[in-house]
Amino acid sequence: MSDPRTIVLTGATSGLGRLAAISLAQRGFRLVLTARDEQKAAETRSKIEAAAPGAQVGIHLGDLSRMGDVRRVGAEIVERYERVDVLINNAGLHAFEQRVTVDGYPQMVAVNHLAPFLLTESLLPVLRRGPAARIVNVASEASRRHGTLTLPADLTDTTPFTARGSSAVYGKTKLMNIMFTMELARRLAGTGITVNALDPGFNVTGLGRELSFAQPLERVLRTLRIGDPRRGAGLIVDLATDPAFGRETGVYVTARGRRRITPSAPGDDPAVQRELWDASVALLGRRTADTPRARRSSGTG
Repeated sequence: MSDPRTIVLTGATSGLGRLAAISLAQRGFRLVLTARDEQKAAETRSKIEAAAPGAQVGIHLGDLSRMGDVRRVGAEIVERYERVDVLINNAGLHAFEQRVTVDGYPQMVAVNHLAPFLLTESLLPVLRRGPAARIVNVASEASRRHGTLTLPADLTDTTPFTARGSSAVYGKTKLMNIMFTMELARRLAGTGITVNALDPGFNVTGLGRELSFAQPLERVLRTLRIGDPRRGAGLIVDLATDPAFGRETGVYVTARGRRRITPSAPGDDPAVQRELWDASVALLGRRTADTPRARRSSGTG
């Protein structure tokens, strides 16, 4: 019996990630999940195993706001698994006040951009061992409400903000997801690894978890059948498994009509994408995506 294909998925203990994990397990994939909360991880494993008896589910605990944890989790996965076929960077956070991580980074930037950037770099050795690996980054059309993107300052800006002001900060981090996708796709061209991003559309699952009225609002929207999370989760699964997406790289797809769309400016500019890459590498102090193109394009990359 052949070894099942392995998918690493972040943000699987709730929302779209949990729905996608269940669907992928039902399709026979071996799941490797990252989680911050041990109890939620155990609950998620139980739900997956109930929906897909016999599913193989590995858990690696770590806080994605801490870059030391991200590096450790990445190293554990590389040590444990011979190869990874798909990496799905799904974990994300919309905070309604500024919080600073133990590393001194703004929390939303750390969780939404720096963590997937670093985890992807850590897992490239095992992604390269597969015949046609995929990297899927969950972005958002909230990226169009990013205000003014300023690099490298936005990566370390810890200026306080209110709930209203949080939208632009969140939008910037989602734009960074798309820019990271496009630049990484270019750097990995010819390696057999595809890199794509998606907008899951409006989903009520996990909506505004930090707001006091979030749960009542979510129940109302569910009753009205607004924001069905299965649509976004289904697109995550398709980008990870559909043969059609195995032939594309560097695309941004929305769940609204399953269309390929162009990110908002300046996120669609290759020079700005490269600037974000170089600034992220300089900030994290690591070599990233060690490909011939990466070495040519930047002395720090």
